[in-house]
Amino acid sequence: MEMVLENAALASSIYVNIALAGLTILVIAFMSRGIQDSRANLITMATLMISVVSISSYMGLASGLTIDTLVMPDGHPLAGEEVTSLWGRYLTWAFSTPFILLALGLLAGSTIDKIFSAIVLDVFMCLTGLAAALTTSSLAMRWYWYALSTAFFFGVLYYLLIEWPREAERQGTGDIFNTLKLLTVVMWIGYPIVWAIGNEGLALLEVGATSWAYSGLDIIAKYIFTILVVLYVKEESESVTRWPSTAPART
Repeated sequence: MEMVLENAALASSIYVNIALAGLTILVIAFMSRGIQDSRANLITMATLMISVVSISSYMGLASGLTIDTLVMPDGHPLAGEEVTSLWGRYLTWAFSTPFILLALGLLAGSTIDKIFSAIVLDVFMCLTGLAAALTTSSLAMRWYWYALSTAFFFGVLYYLLIEWPREAERQGTGDIFNTLKLLTVVMWIGYPIVWAIGNEGLALLEVGATSWAYSGLDIIAKYIFTILVVLYVKEESESVTRWPSTAPART
């Protein structure tokens, strides 16, 4: 915790997110009043969980519980030096991003098996990213885990860019889904880029700048995303409240 407080950029990147996550929880609680439909409530609660996970995990970072120092392997720009690893972020993403995909899948009117598949790919994307961050025995293995995480990411992109847009058009939520899809895809592409240029990758950014880059992406990909979803669901349009039909069409 003292190490966090001694670095102004690092500390502010964490505490700003704690404040925004708490504020977002209150906003969702206020905005969701009066929503009666079960599907609309499920989407709203999924977005609420994004901030619940975030405030908990950022508290772990603030307390130093999920921060460690690792000695980088030979070949790394900081080889032999201790590098601050905020590995708790990967736990944040592993638990929060599935709720983002759940909300998107429900908005698109997708089936449970597709939503489940996208979430599984997403979790493995985050966990292999964690492995990349924690591997110190070999630089090559760090980048191997990074490449594997990116491969899982492409699987998630398949649902976001191919499967779900078609289903959203049939469900009648194409406009809002396309907006959220673009926001999510653009922001999520930023995470592996930050890893690559951050203090754990090529070390072009020091730890405070790296942390702020991640925090900035979180602010847009989580809190702004959440508000957009709840504002849309609040209208309780028929396209949101109608559960997709799985019955075969009659001729």
